[in-house]
Amino acid sequence: MPVALITGCSSGIGRTLADAFKMAGYEVWTTARKPEDVAALSVAGFTAVQLDVNDGKALEQLGERLNQQHGGLDVLINNAGYGAMGPLLDGGVAAMQRQFETNVFSIVGVTRALFPMLRRSKGLVVNIGSVSGVLVTPFAGAYCASKAAVHALSDALRMELAPFGIRVMEVQPGAIESSFAKNAGHEAEQLINEQSPWFPLREGIRARAKASQDKPTPTVEFAAQLLQAVQRNKPPRLIRIGNGSRALPLLAALVPKGLLETTLMKRFGLRGQL
Repeated sequence: MPVALITGCSSGIGRTLADAFKMAGYEVWTTARKPEDVAALSVAGFTAVQLDVNDGKALEQLGERLNQQHGGLDVLINNAGYGAMGPLLDGGVAAMQRQFETNVFSIVGVTRALFPMLRRSKGLVVNIGSVSGVLVTPFAGAYCASKAAVHALSDALRMELAPFGIRVMEVQPGAIESSFAKNAGHEAEQLINEQSPWFPLREGIRARAKASQDKPTPTVEFAAQLLQAVQRNKPPRLIRIGNGSRALPLLAALVPKGLLETTLMKRFGLRGQL
């Protein structure tokens, strides 16, 4: 039975992927930060592990446990992440560090910890990026930058892991039906306050936080398409799934930069002087 490990399975994409891979005959290891989410995953029949993807010691222990029980890993899906929303200068360096720790650094940490098992099975690493790494929008600078970094890391890892028989696939979702917008909205509200120079533009910040739920693709459909890609004889290097996942990168490539920026500024209320 093939073994898959998926990070960030408390809800949304991660949980739906876990269900899809289990139904396809994989033994699925899932991770989540909160004990109650781990308990729910365990009841659902998964091997559930409480994990902070930024905790090096916990990652080492996970690798040891997986090695003892299976010795190999067929699919690793680096899914854990969140969206930091709000003006870059309001969040500052601290917000950027938190965003990159979870969305970027954890990919290296998790993959490094599980590398011996992936090498033994000649497995597949799947990194969940975003079209936001291609089409950058205001009020999501930290998130967009982190997903652009995921793209660069995926390309580098693909070349560096190839000699070991390990493949790397990047996924760039568009709008997917999940709790992402709710969580992103919560992140944004933490920054919105009357002391911010961008306080008069707060509705634009809120609009960006909700943008991922603009006619979203159901998570079940997303998971089915990703599973199908994973099971190909030659999994694609890059796959785009969900509403806007193809159109938005095309806009970024074809529309003149000045016109694109003007359009995005208008969309999120950044026209005019403050």
